[in-house]
Amino acid sequence: MSKTDLSPTEAEFKILNVLWQNGPLTVRAIHDQLETSSGYTTTLKLLQIMTTKKLVTRDESSRAHIYSAALSKDSAKQKEVKSLAGKLFGGSVLKLALGALSEKKCSAEDLQKIKELVAQMEDEQSTKM
Repeated sequence: MSKTDLSPTEAEFKILNVLWQNGPLTVRAIHDQLETSSGYTTTLKLLQIMTTKKLVTRDESSRAHIYSAALSKDSAKQKEVKSLAGKLFGGSVLKLALGALSEKKCSAEDLQKIKELVAQMEDEQSTKM
C-alpha cells in the first residue's frame, strides 16, 4: 500500500466522523449511525481496510469488536489541508485560503473569526522573533 493510499476516502471519513462524535463503537453501532444504503458487510469491510491503514484500532477482547479512531480529527484536518494545498495550490496555504474564501460568501461572524485567527498567528510569530 503506497503512502497516498493511507489517506481516508470519503466513505472512511464518514466512519471516522461517527467515531469522533461517539467514541469507540461496534460495527453494528457504526453502521446504524451512518446514513447509507450500503449493507452492514460493506461497513465491516471498510473498517477492516481502515484497520490495515491504521485509521482505526480494533479491540478484539469481546465477541463484538470495538473500533476506535486512531487519529484525531485535528490531525486528519491538518493532513487534508496540507494535501489539498500541495495538490491544487503548489503547497501555498495562502492560495488555498484565498481560493476557499473566494468560492463562498463569508458571514460577518466567519470574517471576524478569520481576523482573530490571523491576529493570533501574528502575535505568535512576533513572540518567536
